[in-house]
Amino acid sequence: MSTAALDQLADEIVDHRFKGLPPDAAGSTVGRLRAQRRDLYTGGFTTPVLTLSAEAVDHNVRSLDRFAARHGLALAPHGKTSMAPQLFQRQLDAGAWGITLAVPHQVRVARAFGVRRVFLANELVDTAALTWLAGELEEDAEFRCVCYVDSVRGVELMDETLRAAGGARPVEVVVELGAPGARAGVRDARQAAAVADAVADTESLLLVGVGGYEGELPDADGDTVREWLNALCSLAVEFDKAGRFADAPEIIVSAGGSAWFDAVAEVFEELPDLSRPVCKMLRSGAYISHDDGRYRAATPFRRVPGEGSLLPAFRLWTQVVSRPEPGLALVNAGKRDVSYDLGRPEVQIVRDARGTVRGGTGLLVSRLADQHAFVVPDPDAAPEGPAPRLPEVGDWVGLGLSHPCTVFEKWPLIPLVAGDGTVTDYIRTFF
Repeated sequence: MSTAALDQLADEIVDHRFKGLPPDAAGSTVGRLRAQRRDLYTGGFTTPVLTLSAEAVDHNVRSLDRFAARHGLALAPHGKTSMAPQLFQRQLDAGAWGITLAVPHQVRVARAFGVRRVFLANELVDTAALTWLAGELEEDAEFRCVCYVDSVRGVELMDETLRAAGGARPVEVVVELGAPGARAGVRDARQAAAVADAVADTESLLLVGVGGYEGELPDADGDTVREWLNALCSLAVEFDKAGRFADAPEIIVSAGGSAWFDAVAEVFEELPDLSRPVCKMLRSGAYISHDDGRYRAATPFRRVPGEGSLLPAFRLWTQVVSRPEPGLALVNAGKRDVSYDLGRPEVQIVRDARGTVRGGTGLLVSRLADQHAFVVPDPDAAPEGPAPRLPEVGDWVGLGLSHPCTVFEKWPLIPLVAGDGTVTDYIRTFF
């Protein structure tokens, strides 16, 4: 990646665009604010403010990198989760093959920060975006972009635009395998062969592998995921036997989100030798921050704890702004600030005006408004023991969140906080 581009992030002016940052830092630069190493709780930060745990992020990056290396997988983390070039850099420094992205805008962000390898997990048929991509490949001989194809029509549109653009280097593509009722991708081997034949008839595209995403299979479980992964590997074997990868420098076989990477490793390990070196690519994304909801329950490390672990890195600090009736506390963060598509926030910790901290056991968020969360006693909490104590007006309430992809997008600049409360950096996102 480009060190100069990353360094320029420190020159950005702190102002009204960035939620939660200290008002008295307005007009300063991010770099000067970082150098002050302010305390999150006493340094002037306003609520709500989203934070990332420095220790948890480091742990998660190392943990999945070790898992991938142990199983012979090339890790191409899905950057759409964070859209944070500083985190891309950490992932690449830890050994990632490159960065996975979903749409042209995201690829442009990655290229602005010098990412040299991109896996674009979509069929790209946008004329303007393809023309731009052809130019990037022409200008930078070290840039590599691999993208999906899943239709003959898509191949025709890509070829038409790329030929018009006049690029000398073909765009590398993999045939995306889906499943009936799932997301994108061909539905069977016959369709896959038709798409591969269409690619072979062009000079602007080069078939280099097969891939897909198991996380959106209908009623996905261990059996259905492994069945689909075996079908993906069989498709790679059949394509190779048919000589479809004759011009590929390597054969990419790619899958994997953050819920089934154990199954990906298990099935890919059985992939036989092919005519070219095989790049077994894992594309997990949410692991970078993990969470306190969906992925806490779904992470493969619950099934194979000896393989590693992930830590939740997010905490949203809110403040009680109203106690309008018994049994209800309103905090000043809502749908504009938190994820709620895969579960409501979790009350984890309460910090009062004196800095005294207690746990949030027995409290829950019952519902969300645009800018408020309703904190109430959990009606399903065990009846024995003292009743949970609601926070008072002015208390800070720390919330755990579910689904990182819809958290990062709401916060353009996120304090990275050490365990002692020191803000060590600010993570810039680009959505």
